[in-house]
Amino acid sequence: QVQLVESGGGLVQAGGSLRLSCVASGSIFSINAMGWYRQTPGKQRELVATIYSTGSTNYADSVKGRFSISRDNAKNTVYLQMNSLKPEDTAAYYCNARVLPMLAVRWDDYWGQGTQVTVSS
Repeated sequence: QVQLVESGGGLVQAGGSLRLSCVASGSIFSINAMGWYRQTPGKQRELVATIYSTGSTNYADSVKGRFSISRDNAKNTVYLQMNSLKPEDTAAYYCNARVLPMLAVRWDDYWGQGTQVTVSS
């Protein structure tokens, strides 16, 4: 069993910063990509940023230059540093990881429960 637990969401004023964290735990052999997605009511979940085990990253155009994703492979943890936040960044943020569990033969995607980020104007 693999679990992802996010933390760090909250309420912040426009222009402020927040740092999200996500820890993967359980029966893990290896983790490839880790990423953050966000979703608002009535809309599809969208990719915010991804980081691979090699360290390469990619970002949604809407957050480039403001958000930064990083990971600590030893701790199975991924971070999302969010600066210059805008009201349109308000959403539930979800952590995702592509994991090869112990004794498994295929990679699977796992999701956290989500953490709310609210940016006031």
